[in-house]
Amino acid sequence: MEKPIYFDYNATTPLLPEIFEQMKPYFCEEFGNSSSLSHPYGWAAKMAVDKARKQMAKAIGAKSKEIYFTSGATESNNLAILGVAMKANGKPPHLVTTNIEHKAVLEVCQLAVKRFGAELTIVEADKYGQVSLAAIQKAVKPNTRLISVMMANNEIGTINPISEIGTWAKSQDILFHTDCAQSFGKVALDVESMSIDLLSISGHKIYGPKGIGVLYVRSENPTVELIPIMTGGSQESSLRPGTLNVPGIVGMGAAAEFAMQDLEVEKQRLTQLRDRLIQLVLSEVPNASLNGHPSERLCNNASFSLKDLSSDMFALGLSGLALSSSSACTSGSPIPSHVLKALGHGDELARSTLRFGLGRLTTEKDIEIAATKVIVMARKNREMTIN
Repeated sequence: MEKPIYFDYNATTPLLPEIFEQMKPYFCEEFGNSSSLSHPYGWAAKMAVDKARKQMAKAIGAKSKEIYFTSGATESNNLAILGVAMKANGKPPHLVTTNIEHKAVLEVCQLAVKRFGAELTIVEADKYGQVSLAAIQKAVKPNTRLISVMMANNEIGTINPISEIGTWAKSQDILFHTDCAQSFGKVALDVESMSIDLLSISGHKIYGPKGIGVLYVRSENPTVELIPIMTGGSQESSLRPGTLNVPGIVGMGAAAEFAMQDLEVEKQRLTQLRDRLIQLVLSEVPNASLNGHPSERLCNNASFSLKDLSSDMFALGLSGLALSSSSACTSGSPIPSHVLKALGHGDELARSTLRFGLGRLTTEKDIEIAATKVIVMARKNREMTIN
């Protein structure tokens, strides 16, 4: 059976063979515990972890000591947000986030309210799913401790003005966290120039392995202090205890380095493919609309809402394509995407949405095939409606 063309790169990416090759020795041959520093097995593992930490730090303009390895962006978000809330020393901290965040941020903020007495303000994005600095400024209170805004949205691809928000937050002595699970490897990133204090990244979104992520924690100007959400070991400076996943960490570092090598070239290639897909669909499908910002969006994302098309039509018309209707974390749910609802979509239109995520293996031919399938599906639907 021939596999469908993969258009779900915003959900996950394949582990690249060259990255897997770098990981392989640490599964069997170099299997040591990086905390066992009394023999060569542990030394080799420690050296591999140190190298990956340097690779990650270089990729975001940070120091090696500011890189903490986690199980993924979800854990990184939990550690950042809850770590700040728990550090409030009994004074209820005020948190600011947005209505288009991933649930790995929204639900964690809500947990901070329930468990640690935090206050929470959720800022509304505009019709493109973009959050303005002005909206953030209006939400801030004297006790605001943390602002968390994603760099780019996982469903609609809109990129937020992170540098602008981060610079302002710094001027107000407010910590700034950004979820970069979708943007890392697609958008140039520098924690210093963007005034980012806390940053989350996931390995499987950048052609690395699943089950590994990074939390960047600023060490000075200001020094960010977090309370660990787990205990039981001194690994990762006691912030994230537990034996380190050495093969995963090696893969994470290699994937980050690989992403930086040709970021601009691959970004340009994907942008051209994305724009071709958007042009074909919008010009040939009268009831199609593009979700997200028309220009300030991820190079690999094209989200369309197709009015009056049912999910049954999607299943029939788009066989041979592997794509999602929304976030991979919620696409199996009957509840419409909260991101699409935030754009003003009704339940029916929100459910009639296709998210195309392009990647390194996507070709021009793939784009032509995908666009043709969407166009043919829409025409058949119109004919059925008329008859």
